[in-house]
Amino acid sequence: MSQPLSSNPIYVALDTPDLERALSLARRVAPYVGGLKLGLEFFTAHGPGSVKAFAELGLPVFLDLKYHDIPNTVAGAVKAAAGLGVGVLNVHASGGAAMMKAALEAARSVNPRLKLIAVTVLTSLGQSDLQAVGQASSPREQVLRLARLTKACGLDGVVCSAHEIAAIRAALGPDFLLVVPGIRPEGSAMGDQQRVMSPLEALKAGADILVIGRPITAAADPAQAASEIVDRLGIKRG
Repeated sequence: MSQPLSSNPIYVALDTPDLERALSLARRVAPYVGGLKLGLEFFTAHGPGSVKAFAELGLPVFLDLKYHDIPNTVAGAVKAAAGLGVGVLNVHASGGAAMMKAALEAARSVNPRLKLIAVTVLTSLGQSDLQAVGQASSPREQVLRLARLTKACGLDGVVCSAHEIAAIRAALGPDFLLVVPGIRPEGSAMGDQQRVMSPLEALKAGADILVIGRPITAAADPAQAASEIVDRLGIKRG
């Protein structure tokens, strides 16, 4: 079974293909954070077996693979991933209602406690990027459209940027899980993100989970960086 979600909202993104580095980072930051995120780069390098090693550390794991395919294929992938002991798993909302419903049924058949969420609009995309792929809506409009569809399909929440939190909360209520990447502490480089916000601002806006990567993992002392963020937020460690 997966680990329950923590009251600490900080999830560290371990986006590295180096297994030993990822495990070392996880162990160092574990006393200060609420969860770990493993993404495509890590999963492609090391496969499903490596995920279990992180789930066994005692922190909930967000397996960020963003499945997007025909319903049957996504259902099979979600069913396999749900058996790895993770706490959060995601698909792309733009895959459509049939795909999301198939994914939810597959996830629940393996682990009813697993949080299945959907990606709305990637935080690396802005207005011009959406227009380039034929979407006339603004990022906010597209996020809201996909968030409503996600909730209608019965999923637990969405991945969104901090700039859409207030709109989603107003439209879909307080119990819809909002997982927010693109979190940058004051003074941090934006990297490849466009729609970003500080941890404190995102929490005040209503985020449930804050995904933070490079500001922690690329720091000279990742444990200290994580500790300082947690202290500034005034939240319980671990």
